[in-house]
Amino acid sequence: MLKNTPSRKKSTKNLFRSIMDKGIVSYTEYLFLLCILTKPRAGYEIAFKMFDRDGNQRIDRKEFLLMEEIFRKKSQSSGESDSLSIFQNDLKINETTLLRYFFGPRGTDTLDYKTFAMFMDNLQTEVLELEFYEFSRGMPSIGEAEFANILLRYTHLEDAEMEEYVQRVRDRMPEEKFGERGISFESFTEFFQFINHLDDFEIVLRMYTFADQPITQAEFCRAVNVTTGQNLDGHIVHTVFQIFDKDGDGKLSQKEFLGVMKNRIHRGFREHLKKPAGWEGFKACVRKELKHNS
Repeated sequence: MLKNTPSRKKSTKNLFRSIMDKGIVSYTEYLFLLCILTKPRAGYEIAFKMFDRDGNQRIDRKEFLLMEEIFRKKSQSSGESDSLSIFQNDLKINETTLLRYFFGPRGTDTLDYKTFAMFMDNLQTEVLELEFYEFSRGMPSIGEAEFANILLRYTHLEDAEMEEYVQRVRDRMPEEKFGERGISFESFTEFFQFINHLDDFEIVLRMYTFADQPITQAEFCRAVNVTTGQNLDGHIVHTVFQIFDKDGDGKLSQKEFLGVMKNRIHRGFREHLKKPAGWEGFKACVRKELKHNS
């Protein structure tokens, strides 16, 4: 499997799709990759400096492994250790696909910031492409209800709750049935880049709450611009409001939006850790399946 690792010097795009299931990734590397998916572009340099412990503007294999160890210890010290103990006790892995990709077969290559940032950017884009093209089926855009489905995936919502959100979009935006509107991959990517700034965005929303000001679509766009410098597509903002504006008064349900999006940004990982493990977890899973199939 390690021999299937492509050369970093040739390309860093679509790395995981080119490898498919012919690769080796450790659990701590999985945590690292999951962390990357939630980082805004402004945070790339901070992440790089965390790895670059000697401050020489390059990351070597030893520094990368040391940071992996920190990831591992952090997960052991948190509540994850109980439900994920099987992963924590993995055998020591001397080499993985990611290590070979970053540092070469001899482990002597190094990463500069430009290469590291490109890897992070490409990983985020690759994952978003997988989600987008699953629903677009080869088309350049997806419908509004399909966007709602993607946005609500990996959240704490039950199936019935999720369907209620999606149906609301179908009822309020019937034009999607005729393919007159849609959401392009560019708009889709920009929205999820904004989601990676959710903590900063929440601070701005609190200011509106303190001032007793409702959040309209125009104010939402302004808050996004203040937080990220981005100008989101107006149609995708309108779609988001149809998802989270329960009573249809044109105002965003802030608490609900933030709660769901915080869960979504981690792709359900944190919610999974809250669920019971072992025998209790198995019984809970059986009950859920029986209820779903009844």
